[in-house]
Amino acid sequence: MLRVGLTGGIGAGKSAVARRLAERGAIVIDADVLAREVVAPGTEGLAEIVSEFGSGVLTAEGALDRPALAAKVFGDDSARRALEKIIHPRVRARTAELTLAAPPRAIVVNDVPLLVETGLAPSYHLVIVVETDRELRVGRLVRSRGMTTEQAEARIAAQADDATRRRAADVVLVNDGDLGELNARVDKLYRNRLKPFEENVRLGVSARADRGLHIAGYDPTWPDQAARLIARIRHALPGGHTVSHIGSTAVPGLPAKDIIDLMLAVRTLDEADALAGDLAAAGFPRRAGEWVDNARGMPGETWPKRLHGGCDPGRTVNLHVRVTGSPGWRFALLMRDHLRTVGEARDGYAAAKAQWVSEHSDRYAYAEAKEPWFDREALAADEWAEATGWQPGE
Repeated sequence: MLRVGLTGGIGAGKSAVARRLAERGAIVIDADVLAREVVAPGTEGLAEIVSEFGSGVLTAEGALDRPALAAKVFGDDSARRALEKIIHPRVRARTAELTLAAPPRAIVVNDVPLLVETGLAPSYHLVIVVETDRELRVGRLVRSRGMTTEQAEARIAAQADDATRRRAADVVLVNDGDLGELNARVDKLYRNRLKPFEENVRLGVSARADRGLHIAGYDPTWPDQAARLIARIRHALPGGHTVSHIGSTAVPGLPAKDIIDLMLAVRTLDEADALAGDLAAAGFPRRAGEWVDNARGMPGETWPKRLHGGCDPGRTVNLHVRVTGSPGWRFALLMRDHLRTVGEARDGYAAAKAQWVSEHSDRYAYAEAKEPWFDREALAADEWAEATGWQPGE
């Protein structure tokens, strides 16, 4: 099963995306519908709202008077939080029930207006954000919901801004055109990403990486992408585990293969093996085979690790699971911090990458060519660590 979070600002067109995903075969769970269900007449939720806000929030028929309730909570943070404590746990519980009832091959889409604001993004395999130009959103709210311009602006301002949503988004669907254009984007996403993603999660296999050798210019969104993946991994694991962004994409300004390298620190490899099931369920299955690190500073020695990949065909990931204190664990953090801090070292690595790419056509030959450079980098980084008092962090 693939769990997808869908969100977007009011008036962005999230409901249109949800409808199209349902037409393609996804199971859509609408948080707004559930929010009405859990406070229907006769429910404990409605009784608790009346206890908190008074009988003035009821209609003559005994149902919830939504405009009256909205007038009490809009602009009042304390009242809004009180309402959320009543509704949100009940919606989450009902969402969990419906998700568990879905078939194993399902793509379950949770349509959640406040997904970002409530911090739910790490609980999904993928988060889709629908984004629309602010003026278009205001116009839609005025035309379709009968709001004044001032009311529409206030409702938009009360939610997370576009930049905050983008940081939480694995996919941004721009909805500035007509419905046909939006549907075409949704269809492509469903066909090329969601369907294979679901299959990979179900089968416990990583998405196939491009075997070609491509070095990209530094992408300033790499840190945000890594942060989303790290939050997802931490959410999936019991207890507190340290997960770090490592490798070239973790060094600002450094060209790199478009692969996010992460590192999960464990006490033992037995612990790593015990966590493998939780990681696979979250979309990070273990890769078959025996994997080792070159124990820099110990000529000819290696140190075992575990390697996991990512199920998402739209984002290649290497998750290195290393024992805290092992040579591979230390070198990954030290090299990253050395290259982040010493511009000359970073620029030298960038120049070396350009040379290796010109000499080699596949990733494996490229990787072999890097080994002598890594040996030299290990010595230079050790000297830097001793001179600066560097200590491993996240």
